[in-house]
Amino acid sequence: MAKTIQVLDLEGNTVRKIELPEVFDAPPRPDVIQRAVLASISSRFHRHGVDPMAGKRNTAYSRGPGMHLARVPRRRGSSYPEASAGAFAPMTVGGRLAHPPLVEKRVRELINRKERRLALRSAIALTSELEAVKKRGHLVDAKIKALPIVCVDDVEDIALSREARLALTKLGVGPDMTRVLNGKRVRSGAGKKRGRKYKTPRGPLIIVGKMGPIAKAARNLGVDVVSVSNLGVEDLAPGTHPGRLAIWSESALNILKTLNWLSPEGSQ
Repeated sequence: MAKTIQVLDLEGNTVRKIELPEVFDAPPRPDVIQRAVLASISSRFHRHGVDPMAGKRNTAYSRGPGMHLARVPRRRGSSYPEASAGAFAPMTVGGRLAHPPLVEKRVRELINRKERRLALRSAIALTSELEAVKKRGHLVDAKIKALPIVCVDDVEDIALSREARLALTKLGVGPDMTRVLNGKRVRSGAGKKRGRKYKTPRGPLIIVGKMGPIAKAARNLGVDVVSVSNLGVEDLAPGTHPGRLAIWSESALNILKTLNWLSPEGSQ
């Protein structure tokens, strides 16, 4: 039996009830979700390596044993006496790397198409589980008794941040927006010196039928916006943790119903 959910207007009032697509009945598979998210992250990695001749452009050679010297390659020439500067070897200054990174190394994690689709179905279904959303750390208003939050399509046309903040607060995600805006902190460890000084929690996700002004209106509120056609597992389970607090527009749910591959029968 299909689940029904209330459709809310921008004031938080119920205007009608609709049936949720079959995909919201998919079984939870956090293991497959984790694989799909890691595969998505690794697809952005760049191959890198070192120059094959790095540390080798010198005149160094080893004299071998019997010279009362370590068998370290040493530079030749008038400015480098034979018993002085070592070179070429990994433990010498300016020498080659012992085990340098190679461009041949496989840096991308691959995943089967059916597994990726199973992960997406499972991640979508877990957005409707209140316990999974709370376990992920989201703060949900007490008036919300069932998930997902479905809103009329007017939410896609909101152009001002103050209007977006007011509407999202009335929809019940105000506490979670506050959690995000107050949750920015300095990262522990050496990463703070490498271009990632701060860590910020991930807030609610608005899923729309087509991108509109809401994308700019909500970007400074700790809220992400994505169209249902570009929806990925990483959007629904950042950091491999499923159960993201999602707000669906009514048109996004209607588009979701037309995607046959999201149903178990259509994925075969």
